[in-house]
Amino acid sequence: MHPTARLQRLLHQARVTVAAPSRNARTAVVIGRLLALGFLICMVTGVFSHFHQDPLPWMVFPTRPVWLYQFTQGLHVVTGVACIPLLLAKLYAVFPQLLQHPPVRSAAHLVERASIAVFVAASLMQLAIGLLNTYQLFPVFGFSFRLVHYALAWVVVGSLLIHIGVKLPVIAAHWTKRRSGSADDDDDEPPLDTPDELQRLTGVRPTAGMTGRLFAWIDRAPAPAGDDPRVATSRRAFFATVGASTAVLVTFTVGQTLGALNPVNLFAPRKRTFGPQALPVNRTASAAGVLDLAVAPDWTLTVAHGQTREVFPLSRLRALPQHDVVLPIACVEGWSQDAAWRGPRVRDLLDAVGAPPEATVRITSLQQRGGFGVTEMTPEFVRDPLTLVALELNGEVLDLDHGYPARIIAPARPGVLQTKWLSSIEVIA
Repeated sequence: MHPTARLQRLLHQARVTVAAPSRNARTAVVIGRLLALGFLICMVTGVFSHFHQDPLPWMVFPTRPVWLYQFTQGLHVVTGVACIPLLLAKLYAVFPQLLQHPPVRSAAHLVERASIAVFVAASLMQLAIGLLNTYQLFPVFGFSFRLVHYALAWVVVGSLLIHIGVKLPVIAAHWTKRRSGSADDDDDEPPLDTPDELQRLTGVRPTAGMTGRLFAWIDRAPAPAGDDPRVATSRRAFFATVGASTAVLVTFTVGQTLGALNPVNLFAPRKRTFGPQALPVNRTASAAGVLDLAVAPDWTLTVAHGQTREVFPLSRLRALPQHDVVLPIACVEGWSQDAAWRGPRVRDLLDAVGAPPEATVRITSLQQRGGFGVTEMTPEFVRDPLTLVALELNGEVLDLDHGYPARIIAPARPGVLQTKWLSSIEVIA
């Protein structure tokens, strides 16, 4: 037998071996549209978070509701977790299509296969590093998680759009439930046992008898017909398994954001109410390298606008009008928790140095290690009456790990921008 014919026969046999009622175009479309919805949600919420941390000059962010970022980032992480079993289910459903021969049959087929390869590789990488980031393990890769995650998001979405465009006829044909068994078969590989195909591969025009003897194995274990009850049972079991695994992952993770499910938060790295002053901590004072600086008796907060500077020791900050707010700490890893904060308003401190209402400020921390030691706050947050230099948490003086002696707390803002261990606030625009 010609080597090419032998290869095609082996691939075709492998396709028959891995065939299953749940491995068909209808299953791929059903799982695929759920996966596409999940990726769309992750994209929108992820871009929202990215530009919070790296805004363009014209951007203005809403400060109400105060739980907005808490909701969007919690949704981002939970949806990303749900996409893991959905992506594995999608790969399971389309796996036999990887065994086509010839691997590429046309320019359109090349685009399709290339888009699938890019999409699968980027999606697996995106979900993997996203999951590692929730456990704060991304530094093992030695790159900036935020920048790589953002760039990969566009690769995933772009390759997904190309794939959808190429496969649109198949998607349209299998978007709704079909009743006939043959309609579910999306095997578009040229038939192996046609005389024309064999003559092209071997150079010999086979007889019907030769074809039957060579490829009788194709008919040894025919798949059940589409109207066979076993097919429906197998598909229902497959979808039930995918649905149950997704529900379990979400239920045992969302408790880090949704307080009602906190008791069953088994998978997420943070558990609500666990930590100093009943609030979790991401970066400790030790990890930030501020153990001595933050408790120094001569600590002061410097507020500056041009040549005008005011120095606020802790006693002076405490002598200012104190305000009480209840705001969430909402971290990019998906966990969040409401807490009661007390301290002077940021806008009152800026008024002391004559800062204009439209001021953007640079906030500098004492921290010596880690990212976000210097952050910027745009006017909508600066002038918000709920934005405080917090001195107390849940009725007590700030714990050192929560930013003692003073930290920023603002509504609807990522936790990484709620700067701890304050050193200075400077008007920059």
